[in-house]
Amino acid sequence: MANAQVKVRKNEDPSRAIKRFKRKVEASGVMRDLKKCRYYLKPSAARKLKRKMAQKRRRKAAKRKIK
Repeated sequence: MANAQVKVRKNEDPSRAIKRFKRKVEASGVMRDLKKCRYYLKPSAARKLKRKMAQKRRRKAAKRKIK
């Protein structure tokens, strides 16, 4: 997991720096990992969820190919 760092530029509005920080955090996947580790998931449930998400990605990719 990479640390998201943003340096505030000279004469930059703080809200712009916050927006850049939020985009970096989203891109690095920090929040996704936090949500995933919020509670314990049994290994069998984790496998089931992994299969379900893979199926969803395949359907989404197939849908994009059709268009």
